Amino acid sequence: MKQKASKIRIAILLMLQFIAISTSAQTPTITYVEAQIEVDGKFNEDVWNTLNSHSGFYNYAPTDVGLAKNQSSVKMFHNGEYLYVSLTYYDTTSDTQVSSLKRDVPIGISDGFVIILDTQNQEQNAYYFSVNSYSTQIDGIVERTNEGYDFTTSWNTIWKAKAFSNDNLKQYEIAIPLKSLNFDNNNTIFGVQFYVRDIKTNSWTILKNVKRNYSLFDLRFTEKFRVEDLPNSSASRFAITPSLTVNNQNDVVNNTNETTIKPSLDVQYNVTSSLKLDATINPDFSQIDVDQQVTNLTRFSIFFPEQRNFFLENADLFSSLGVEGINPFYSRRIGAENPIQFGLKLSGNVLPETRIGIVNVQTDNENTNASQNYGALVAEQQINKNFTTTGFLINRQETDKLNFKNDYNRVTGININFKSDNNKWIGLANLGKSFNDNLSDDNSFYNAGIWFNKRGFNWNAAIKNVGKNYITDVGFTPRLNNYDAINDVTIREGYTQTTIGTSYEKFYDNSKTLNSIRYLNYSNDNYFDESGDLNQSSHFFNGAVFFKDLSSIYYVYTQEYINLKYGFAPLGNGNALVPDIYNFGIFKVGYNSANNQKFRYQLDAQKGSYYGGSRIAAGAYLNYQLLPFANLQLNYDFNKIDLESLGKKTFHLTRFTGEVFFNNRLNWTTYVQYNTQSDNFNINSRLQWEYKPLSYIYLVASDNYNQDIVRKSWGLAVKINYRFDF
Repeated sequence: MKQKASKIRIAILLMLQFIAISTSAQTPTITYVEAQIEVDGKFNEDVWNTLNSHSGFYNYAPTDVGLAKNQSSVKMFHNGEYLYVSLTYYDTTSDTQVSSLKRDVPIGISDGFVIILDTQNQEQNAYYFSVNSYSTQIDGIVERTNEGYDFTTSWNTIWKAKAFSNDNLKQYEIAIPLKSLNFDNNNTIFGVQFYVRDIKTNSWTILKNVKRNYSLFDLRFTEKFRVEDLPNSSASRFAITPSLTVNNQNDVVNNTNETTIKPSLDVQYNVTSSLKLDATINPDFSQIDVDQQVTNLTRFSIFFPEQRNFFLENADLFSSLGVEGINPFYSRRIGAENPIQFGLKLSGNVLPETRIGIVNVQTDNENTNASQNYGALVAEQQINKNFTTTGFLINRQETDKLNFKNDYNRVTGININFKSDNNKWIGLANLGKSFNDNLSDDNSFYNAGIWFNKRGFNWNAAIKNVGKNYITDVGFTPRLNNYDAINDVTIREGYTQTTIGTSYEKFYDNSKTLNSIRYLNYSNDNYFDESGDLNQSSHFFNGAVFFKDLSSIYYVYTQEYINLKYGFAPLGNGNALVPDIYNFGIFKVGYNSANNQKFRYQLDAQKGSYYGGSRIAAGAYLNYQLLPFANLQLNYDFNKIDLESLGKKTFHLTRFTGEVFFNNRLNWTTYVQYNTQSDNFNINSRLQWEYKPLSYIYLVASDNYNQDIVRKSWGLAVKINYRFDF
C-alpha cells in the first residue's frame, strides 16, 4: 500500500514537473546575458547568434488575414542595465521612405518598427519606442481610455537606436535603459508587442495577431515574455533638467515691450522601479507645439489635448476619470490664467495591481487672478482579470501665500471598468460628486456605457446624467454652461445624454481592387434638459470605400434637431439666433489619397442647412515630402454661412507647416495660421537643436496680426536646457 502511494506521489511530481517545463517552454523569454552592445544596427556582436529569434509576424493592414509575406525576426536580451532589441525586416527592395527626421513624429507614414512594453502586464498603460529607417527616435506612452487605447509622444527618455540598410534587409538595433522603465521584480512578465511599418506597400505587420477592428496599440493583445533575472529594482535614478528662457514680447497695440528672464528646474526620481516622483519649479513650456486652430460652429468649447511633459507620464490615471465631454480633471486648466510656481507628481505602482497618482501644483497670482493650489489623488485597483476600479479626489483652492482660503471646488468619484475574456466587451460605470460652498444639491454625475466589438461589426450604448451644480473647476464639462448671446449671461443647466452607435464594415481580402467597404457607421446623441424635454438630437451617418492602396472615398451626413433655449450668435456680428426649434443637416463627400506617396492629399465638400439658413463648406489637405530634407503641409477650410436677415459670413482657416531637416538633431519648423473666426494671423518659427540627448536649444520667433494683416504683437525667445542623468 505504501509502495503504491509512493508511486502515485512520484507520478504526480513527474506530471507537475512536465507541466512546469512545458509551460516554461511555451513562454517566450527575455534572457539575461552579461554582454555589451554597440548600437549600430549591424549585429556584429556574438551574443546575437546565441539568442532565440521570434518571427511569424501576422498581417494587420491593409489585410489582417494570415501571416505576413514580408517577415521580420526579433531578438531580445538584457544585461541588468539595458534591454537590447534587434529586428530584421526582410524587405523586397533596398529602397526606404520616411516622413520626418524630427524626434517624436510617429512612424505612420514611414518605414520603421515599434515596440510596446507593458512592464506591469496590467493592460492599463505601456511604453512606446519606435525608430524609422533613418534612425529617428520616437518614444511615448500608450494609455487606456474609456473606449480603448491611445498614445502620446510627449513622454521622453534617453535611449539608443540605429537603423542600418543591408540591401533588402532593414536592420534595427535599440538599447533601452531598464532604469527608465516602471517594473516590479515580483512580476517578471512583460507584455510585449512588435509592429513593422512598410509605407512603400502601406502595410503594418505585427508579432501577436490582432484584427483591425481593434486599436493598433490594444494592450490586451500583447505577447507575454518572461524576463529572466530581472533586477530587484532599477538603479536609483535622478534626471535633473535646468533651463533658462529669455523672452522678449512687444505689444504693438498697447505700445509696450517686455523682456523676461525665466530659470526653471525639472526633476524626476525613481522612488522605486515602479513609482516615480516628478517635480517642477517655475516651469517653462514654451517649446511645445502650437495648438492647431479650428473653426468652431458649435455653442460649446473645443477640447485641446495636453502637451506639457510634466502632466503626461501615467496621464491615463487622471485623464480617464470621466467620459468624453464630462471629465473632472483637465490638466490644461492648471496654469492657464496664472503662472505655475511649482508642481509635484507621484505616480505609478505601489503594488503589482495597485496604481496611485498624486498631483499638487501651486500657481502664482496674476493681475486680478488669485493664486491657486490644485491637487488630485487617484487610486486604481485591478480587482481581477476583468474588473478595474478607480477612486479619485480633486481639489482647487485659493491661496494667500501659505494659507488656504475658503474659495474651493472639490470633486470626488469612483469608476468601474470591465473587459471580457474574449476582448469583445468593454463596460464602464462612473459616479461623481462635486462640492462647493453653499451648493449641496444637483451636484452629481453618473454614466453607464457598454461597447461590443468584433471583426467588421461593433455597437455601443451609454447614458449619462450631469447635475447643474456638478462644477469641475479643473475639469472639462463645456455643455453645463450655456451662453445667452442676447442677454450676455451664462446659465448653468444640467442634462441627461443618451448615446447609441453601430458600424458594419466588410473586408475583401481576395479582391485586387477593394480593401473594405464601410456600409454603415451610425451614431445618435440625445440631450434632455432638467425637465426631461428633448433639447438636442444629433444623428451621424457615414459610409466609405477603401481601395487596396488604402485610398478612400466617403460620405458623411449629419442631422440636427435643436430646441434652442438661449440666444446664439455664430457669425460673431452681434446678431443672435432667437430661441426656437431648428432642424438642419449637411452632406459631405470626400476623397483621401493613398498615404505612401510623396504627394498626399485629402479633399472634401459639404452642402446643407445651418439653423435657419444655409451652409456651404469645403476643405483641402496637401502634403509634399522632400525627404529626408523637408516636409511641407497645407490645410485649408472654409465655411460659408447665410443666416438671411442675421447676415452672411465666410470663415477661412488656413494652416501651413514647413519643416526643414538638417539632420536627426537639428530642424527648423514654421507654422503659419490664418483664422478669420478668431481674427488672427499668426506666424511661429522655431529652430530646434538637440545638442545632447533630450538637451535642447530653441530659438522661437512669433508674429501676430489680425485678419486684415495689421500687426498686433511679436516676440522672440531663446531657451536652453540641459538634462543630467544620474
